[in-house]
Amino acid sequence: MSTTPRRARRLVPLLLIAVWLVVGGVLGPYAGRLGEVATNDQAAFLPRSAESTEVIAAQRAFRQEETLPVIVVWTGEDMPERRAAADRALDSLADGPGLAGPVSPALLSEDREALQGVVPLRPDLGDDLAGTLDRIRAAAERVPGTTVQLAGPAASQADLADAFAGIDGLLLAVALVTVLVILLLVYRSVLLPLLIILGAVFALGLACAVVYALADRGVVRVDGQVQGILSILVIGAATDYALLLTARFREELAARTDRFTAMREALRQSWGAIVASAATVALGLLALLLSDLTNNRALGPVGAIGIGCAVLSTLTFLPAVLVALGRAAYWPAKPGARPASESAGEGVWRRVAALVDRAPRRVWAVTLAVLLAGAAFAPTLTSKGVPLDETFVNDAPSVAAQQTLGDHFPGGSGNPAVVIADADRLDPVLAAARATDGVASAAAVSGSGRPGGEPLVVDGRVRVDVTLTAAADSDAAKETVARLRTDLHDVSGADALVGGYTAQQYDTLRTAERDRTLIVPVVLAVILLILVGLLRSLLLPVLLVATVALNFLATLGVSALVFQHVFGFTGTDPSVPLYGFVFLVALGVDYNIFLMSRVREESLRHGVREGVLRGLVTTGGVITSAGVVLAATFAALGVIPLAFLAQIAFIVAFGVLLDTLVVRSLLVPALVRDIGERAWWPSRMSRGATAADGD
Repeated sequence: MSTTPRRARRLVPLLLIAVWLVVGGVLGPYAGRLGEVATNDQAAFLPRSAESTEVIAAQRAFRQEETLPVIVVWTGEDMPERRAAADRALDSLADGPGLAGPVSPALLSEDREALQGVVPLRPDLGDDLAGTLDRIRAAAERVPGTTVQLAGPAASQADLADAFAGIDGLLLAVALVTVLVILLLVYRSVLLPLLIILGAVFALGLACAVVYALADRGVVRVDGQVQGILSILVIGAATDYALLLTARFREELAARTDRFTAMREALRQSWGAIVASAATVALGLLALLLSDLTNNRALGPVGAIGIGCAVLSTLTFLPAVLVALGRAAYWPAKPGARPASESAGEGVWRRVAALVDRAPRRVWAVTLAVLLAGAAFAPTLTSKGVPLDETFVNDAPSVAAQQTLGDHFPGGSGNPAVVIADADRLDPVLAAARATDGVASAAAVSGSGRPGGEPLVVDGRVRVDVTLTAAADSDAAKETVARLRTDLHDVSGADALVGGYTAQQYDTLRTAERDRTLIVPVVLAVILLILVGLLRSLLLPVLLVATVALNFLATLGVSALVFQHVFGFTGTDPSVPLYGFVFLVALGVDYNIFLMSRVREESLRHGVREGVLRGLVTTGGVITSAGVVLAATFAALGVIPLAFLAQIAFIVAFGVLLDTLVVRSLLVPALVRDIGERAWWPSRMSRGATAADGD
């Protein structure tokens, strides 16, 4: 053989390694810089076409900008005598930095045990919000003999920012350490886990750099939730794909002496499954672009970019470094012999395969019954939103302040529903609003920016603030908003629009329901088409999609029980079921792709029955390891003290384990074994074709 091809095949891996080292060195720091372009302003993530979003635009005519109110709450003894001091404290804040309107006077509660004042802030304060709240607290504490608390959207947003503080370092460290420990325990190799982790970190650095550039130019939006999910998704996916490739390379090294030939064969046999698996996840995420919620649309392209970078690293950096190191990459294991992870677990998978072969119908019937039992509880999962006191897993100051506010004032005090209507129909609008069940009061906003006085009329429109009796984040308040809209829309000629915080929550809930109805079928159709192209069959892809959908429903059922009886959650965020569906269905199909692509390969050589058994035995260890790794990485989201991410972490982690250990290990192989060659209809394999027949 010429020395030129030999030199070229040695230089290509070294060149790829050098390129990725540069990528890691230059772009790696961006994994810690996404917070610079992230926003946790929830007003930026509202439905585009909702009525509450129209109200935000209409409000700009009444004041220069939308506000983010903070409600100062004083409690103590002799509160009526403290009112003058509270007014002076509020007046001292007028025209201060960060304010977006006039400060309200102190309002005494009906039980005369508390005072409150509303301070409107600019919604774009960003990192300055914490300092502004500190100044407000310092001014409020000048009222002697009282306890001061800060409630309202501004205080909640500050607590949200604190929850995401340090997300880059903490979440990444927990995820990487978790993956490293699992890989060390499973593969008992010193160098291989480090190589896999390094490839995942390179992929994350590249993904974060791309997302940073796009977010900085306003092409995509990033918030703390999207930021955390991106890190977990890239680490988990890159590790999963790496495990599939390294396992195949190890097989080829055992059969060949030349490491370059072994890697070429390993790539030839595994790249299709890896790319197909990545495509299911990426396209499933991109289906979120159909959502009307901005944060859902943000996760779509950001997640797809992360998956693309994970695949790129797996198919370029990892092969290069494995070829460069050869058998040394697996030290102290020896690829010529069976590795510790397989030699220890192969007997288990042979017994599983024997069980599937001996009683396939009994196996799939029992596993199907277990999954259906779990799915029966899926309708009990409430997705109407999480009340403020459950938003944070740990105690948050804004939650305690809101509870104090609700103890002494109407639930919607300081956070009213906002009505924009025609000025010449103001009186019937006020009458209809006050007559609506669940409304405490309603008043037109004057030129001073406060309810009461001569109404401010702008372009023939007037603003009315409606205080609700129920807490602004409660189900009762959302029901009141729905009734209020019905009543005001019936006022002839008023052209009334109802917005505000509660209306935004209500619109987000309705939009999330619409998104699920639209996106779920699209994701299933996309995955089905990918499976048809990969497996060259129609019946088997339908079967696989049905099993992962059932796994999702069973996971939701178990989650409903755990959330209610273990974690104490009364409900979930409206987006949680959709996120769970996209991740679980797409990632669940991943493992079925890994399994069935190998089953197809073995079936072409040995027939369908033997192919199922060989595929299950050869992929059992690596797919189980991949599932455990992915479940552990998503479980790392639990370090962020937010109910939304804790719920996503449990749903995905439990669902992946259920899919890996039950659906992929028992249900799918048993069904294919029982159906036999017909499962591959209409391909030639359904008629007993083998590799010799050129299928």
